[in-house]
Amino acid sequence: MAALAGCGHLSRTFRPALSPFRYGASKLQLHAGIGYPAICANEPLLRRTRALWGSGVGRHFSSGGEDDLSVKYLDGEDSGIVVLGINRPKTKNAISKNLVKMMTEAVDAVKVNKSVRTVILCSLVPGVFCAGADLKERAKMHPSEVGPFVSKARALMNDLGNLPMPTIAAIDGAALGGGLEIALACDIRTAAFTAKMGLVETKLAIIPGAGGTQRLPRTIGVSSAKELIFSGRTVDGTEAKSLGLVSHAVEQNEAGDAAFRKALALAREFIPQGPIAMRMAKLAINRGIEVDLATGLAIEEACYAQVIPTKDRIEGLTAFKEKRPPCYKGE
Repeated sequence: MAALAGCGHLSRTFRPALSPFRYGASKLQLHAGIGYPAICANEPLLRRTRALWGSGVGRHFSSGGEDDLSVKYLDGEDSGIVVLGINRPKTKNAISKNLVKMMTEAVDAVKVNKSVRTVILCSLVPGVFCAGADLKERAKMHPSEVGPFVSKARALMNDLGNLPMPTIAAIDGAALGGGLEIALACDIRTAAFTAKMGLVETKLAIIPGAGGTQRLPRTIGVSSAKELIFSGRTVDGTEAKSLGLVSHAVEQNEAGDAAFRKALALAREFIPQGPIAMRMAKLAINRGIEVDLATGLAIEEACYAQVIPTKDRIEGLTAFKEKRPPCYKGE
């Protein structure tokens, strides 16, 4: 896991009461609300942020006063896209206690915000996505602290994986150990050809502890996952694409953000769709893939029941009849 870049000073925090909404009588229910913790951006972060996704579009948010995590809610035509940017350049975005704390708070805020359509996780540090655990910090921990810290990191990965909206990891550099585990917790991964990825924990006489031994086999198959974990070997973007570890591999550009730009293009394909339908589709896939086909089909039926009484479904039919783009509101 890696630290995400934030802005320097907390300007204000606004957290309206959560507003759950439910559809249908099924036990599978979708809850959403709104929460906007806002902060201002410092100049170094702003410059790097503009280099990644343009000048001044959207607002900057963070869960703390340190510059480890940037949470940016995009505006205009990209409204509904949230970008989590990792920014710990001195440690190659290594995962620290503060990073886990900030990411957990950011994920919690996104989870209850029904205006969010897609989340992109990327790095603001050129050439690296996340180098894994902060080993210098880990070396200072008492053995009794390690277990609880790994448990918190594992819980963060689970929360990230269980976000109701689509998530995309943009890997423009090295994603090693916990860094790759963060990416594996996302629904989709994009990578530059030059990116390096691997679960290298066995080289340190430990094993992946934040979901890697479970998510990697489910992503690339058991045999290939065992080979990578047993050897601690890394793969580049091209091999990662051939293994199915990433959905898209692209040639790196001069700005060093080719994977991010591909992720943004994908997010722009997602945001026009019905948001409740997107969340129900993700839930049906995630729950269904873990069970037998008959149970999976029952889960799909229950999720489909959630979209029938929505205003968005009627809007989709009306827009089709009137030959115009639909305007979905998540209702």
